[in-house]
Amino acid sequence: MKSQTRRQFPLKMIGLAGVTAALATAQQPKQTVSSSKHPNLAAAQDFCQKAYDKVVEAQGANEFDMQGHAQKAKGLLEQANTALKAAAQAANAANKKKAQ
Repeated sequence: MKSQTRRQFPLKMIGLAGVTAALATAQQPKQTVSSSKHPNLAAAQDFCQKAYDKVVEAQGANEFDMQGHAQKAKGLLEQANTALKAAAQAANAANKKKAQ
């Protein structure tokens, strides 16, 4: 049993190094929506940021052994953040048209 554990240790370390490198390149959602113009969208972006941070914490607590699901969740949170920014931009454009 010990020899199997010894053989798995280097593989786990290589996997951990790979995941760490992937996390370093992952982009954390940023607060880009104006809270004065779009308070609800800004709040939603804040929730995305907090959720992303919690996923990172969960990955660390579970030694990154989540079969890629946490990384996928982080990617989806990044997409949601981008969509929220697009929604704010669309609202800004619609408001400019109304003002003309």
